[in-house]
Formats: sequence, C-alpha cells, structure tokens
Amino acid sequence: MSFLPDRSVAVVLGTRPELVKLAELVRLLGPAARVVHTGQHFDDSLSGDFLDELGLPEPEYLTGVGGRPRAVQVAEALAALDERFAADPPLAVVVQGDTNAALSGALVANAREIPLVHVEAGLRSHDRAMPEEHNRVLIDRLADVLCAATPQNRSLLLDEGVADDRISVTGNTVVEAVHDHLPPPRERARLLAGHGLAPDGYVLATVHRPENTDDPAVLAVVLRELAEINRELPVVMPLHPRTRARAEAAGLRPLLDELTVLAPAGYGAFLALARHAALIVSDSGGIQEETTVLGRPLVVVRRSTERPEALTDFADRVEPGPRIEEAAHRRLAAGPEELRRLGSLPSPYGDGTASRRIADLVMGLSRPSEPPAAVRADLTPVAA
Repeated sequence: MSFLPDRSVAVVLGTRPELVKLAELVRLLGPAARVVHTGQHFDDSLSGDFLDELGLPEPEYLTGVGGRPRAVQVAEALAALDERFAADPPLAVVVQGDTNAALSGALVANAREIPLVHVEAGLRSHDRAMPEEHNRVLIDRLADVLCAATPQNRSLLLDEGVADDRISVTGNTVVEAVHDHLPPPRERARLLAGHGLAPDGYVLATVHRPENTDDPAVLAVVLRELAEINRELPVVMPLHPRTRARAEAAGLRPLLDELTVLAPAGYGAFLALARHAALIVSDSGGIQEETTVLGRPLVVVRRSTERPEALTDFADRVEPGPRIEEAAHRRLAAGPEELRRLGSLPSPYGDGTASRRIADLVMGLSRPSEPPAAVRADLTPVAA
C-alpha cells in the first residue's frame, strides 16, 4: 500500500460492528487509512473501548450525531463529512454494511465525485420495514465497487441491474475478524470460569433491534421466552444499553433479573462466550455470520433476515413469541452430536482473506488511470 498517500482513503464508520469488520482492512491500508467515526454508537461500551482492543488508530470524530433520530443522524453526518471532504478530499471512500454512517459516507462520496467502495454489498431482506434495507439498497446504487460477501449477494445485485464489472465477490471480513480475535482456549476457559459457566452449559442471548425493543409488549414477550429457556439452561445476556433503557422504562426489570445479565462485552470476550454456548439466541445480523465461523447453533429472533446463508445449517429464524422457546428446545435437544457437526462445517462467508481482496480493489480504485477489475475469487470456505 506504500504508493498511496497518507490518509488518502477515508473509511467512514459509526458502529461497533463496522469497527470489527473493517479493522483488518484499516490495518492493511496502513498510513493511507483515514478513519472517520460518525459517533452513531455514542456509548463507549459499544465503540470507544474497541479501538484499543482492535488495534485501530484514533479516528476523526464527528459531533452531534449519536443518539439522534435517523434523519438527523444522516443530515448531521452528511454536513460534517461534506465539510471535511471539501477541505481535504480523499482518493476513495470505503463504507461497510447498511448503517446511517455508511449511507452518509456514500452520499458525500457521490456528491463530491469520490470513488466509493461498499463492503458487504448485495445483502437483501426484502423487508421495507427495516431502515437498514433502504440504506443498503441506496449505497449499492451509488457504489463504484461493490464487494459482495457471497455469490448469492452478487446474484441479487445482478438481478437489480448492477453492472457485472462493478461487483467483486470477496467473502465477508467477519471470517478473519473472528479468527483474529477469538481468544486462545486457556483464556476462554478462564473467562467462562470467571462467570461460573461451563462449556456447552449455557445459552447466550443478545437483543437490541428496534423491532424487538421499542414496543414494550414485544420486548416483554422476548424476555419471557428467554426466561423459559433459562429453566432448561442458564441464559447469559450481555445487555445492550438500548435494551436496558427500554426494559427499565417499561417496568420489565423483573424479567431481566431472571437471567444472568452482563455488561456489554469486548469483542474477544463475546466471541469466547459464543464459542462455548450450547445455543445462541439473538436478533443481530453480525452474529448470524459469526456463528457460522464458530460452529454454534443460533435462533434468530427477527421478522426477516438479509443473511439466508446462515439458515441452511446453523440458524433458525422465528418471530417473537412461543416459537423462540420451541426452536431453542429443538436445537438444544440435538445435543453434543449436533454441536460436533456444526463445528465441522465451513462458513459460507469465505476463506478469511476478504480484507486482502478489498484492499487490492481499493488500491486499484485509487489510481485514476487504472480502474479495478472485478474479482472472481475462489471462495472455498474454510472451517474455524
């Protein structure tokens, strides 16, 4: 990357998952990376501590974005990014996924005629009730290089009329993120012992999406279902600040008290908990990918998912209600043999070299005279 000028590639992000998934790319870009953090996740437990853990440089921070309504977040980030890129234009802009931060970065890149790379392009839930669905569709229409995680994502983009030469199948950077940050076995054993947990002897749960937290009745249903699962195996729940606030406002603290509630975990600590859980119950998109690398079963609590690849072997999707406990019981009843089977399967999200492929595309895009050719990589998956 040495031919790229320092701080010439703007990596725009604003949430904890983006930090995780772009960390290796930022390291590969080296001094050329200019990390701009919009502050969409404004709680230090979700972003601040991650910088040290992931070994990332201190970003440029925008102010006045975190904790605001969606339209205000996008408007504030858009104005601040436009001012910065007008004064110091990058050679390329990289965004990941479908956050408000990613949409803001994409819109500014388009307005300023700066080449745009979209990491994790082509995800579709076909659920218009999801704000992320609108974000990801818009970003894909604006991007110059679309880094599709899977061949299925590429097919969806082609079906929408995106030119084939703009799409590169790279794999998903989550694979190398999990491999890089999963603690070694001895450290994982210490972490579990510190929480009084035994391998394969607990259920790990996370809940944070608005569809499961903003309606008190829905959140109550989800927490009651977790309490039912807790009768079979202890349920450990690193509690997202959003979920804590919604539960306390709705008077649902007694339901939380039935579970083993933890503070939000660092990425390595969370992976350790996930690696040894008998089952994971979550509404997270990233966890749907991570479980395929870790070889663990998952119950996805959502109306829809943009990651159907995980549903083939690793996950079952259910909506809030009694099907949560039913799906959990069915997965737990499969026992150690099913855990061994999942642990032997390769992840559908690639071979752990996505960041290198994307870095090569960024290098080509940053040379105005040499537009990058689309990558047709052999994404033979590798087991964890």
